[in-house]
Amino acid sequence: MSLTEELKQKIDAGACITRDEALLLVKEPLEELAGAADEIRKKMCGNRFDLCTIINGKCGRCSEDCKYCAQSAHYHTDCQDTYSLLPTEALLAGAKHNREQGVLRYSIVTSGRRLSDGEIDQVCESIREIRRQVGIEVCVSFGLLGEAQFQKIKEAGASRVHCNLESSRNYFPQICTTHTYVEKLAALRAAKRVGLSVCSGGIMGLGETMEDRIDMALAIRDLGVKSIPVNLLNPIKGTPYERNRVLTNDELCRIVAIFRFIIPDGDIRLAGGRGLLGDRGEKCFQSGANAAISGDMLTTAGITVATDMALVKKLGYEVKI
Repeated sequence: MSLTEELKQKIDAGACITRDEALLLVKEPLEELAGAADEIRKKMCGNRFDLCTIINGKCGRCSEDCKYCAQSAHYHTDCQDTYSLLPTEALLAGAKHNREQGVLRYSIVTSGRRLSDGEIDQVCESIREIRRQVGIEVCVSFGLLGEAQFQKIKEAGASRVHCNLESSRNYFPQICTTHTYVEKLAALRAAKRVGLSVCSGGIMGLGETMEDRIDMALAIRDLGVKSIPVNLLNPIKGTPYERNRVLTNDELCRIVAIFRFIIPDGDIRLAGGRGLLGDRGEKCFQSGANAAISGDMLTTAGITVATDMALVKKLGYEVKI
């Protein structure tokens, strides 16, 4: 029996794989690993596919120095479009447009370290209107908020909070120096304490190792996170990572498959950078991934909802919460 099959049987029996076991999967044959991950996905999640869209609710001039980001005020990029928090009318229009296309989850994402209390009050009114008029699930990514702010957001009708860990605890200081990994963990735990579900993943291709990726996934598992965005770095001119090599489709498939072994019942979500893959992620969706962010990303073009809906249908998935 191969190691891949042995670990798959361990997961089928209800156990979790260890860090050492996950590291061994790095050398396993990709075709077998991907197939086993897809089988785990089918058993644990069925044919459910979680599709969401995002809107850039506040853009540019971010105080943080994340080395991959076009919106950071620390770098000179082509991202010239800056604006403050969008009004309710604009956020509501985006929610209606996405719901009409069959999308069931809509996320409002804002630049900056965190929204102010005044901005939280404003966007909570927007969330209430979206829930009242559209009924779509609302997710938020508002930075490093505290428990009281998350409580307001929950009471307004949001159901999920997003905050990426980006990489491992060990590698994170190489990515950002203006806030810490510990602060990210604190924000996620605060959101969970008020009853919000959480979404957290990272970016692949920042210079991290497979050990870093696995350590991040294990930290996410320890937090009880079930929505895990897997971003592929799209190197942005003007950022410190502008010359980073873009990972291959096979490399991303292996990452996705290992994440499925680590978090068998999670939504492994292809996110930013998916358009760099020639097949738009199809191979990854057969290697353990079962969710995606559709439409445009924050500062880069994405894949249309119609294109994704056709791909989801082709692969035998069904879009649902």
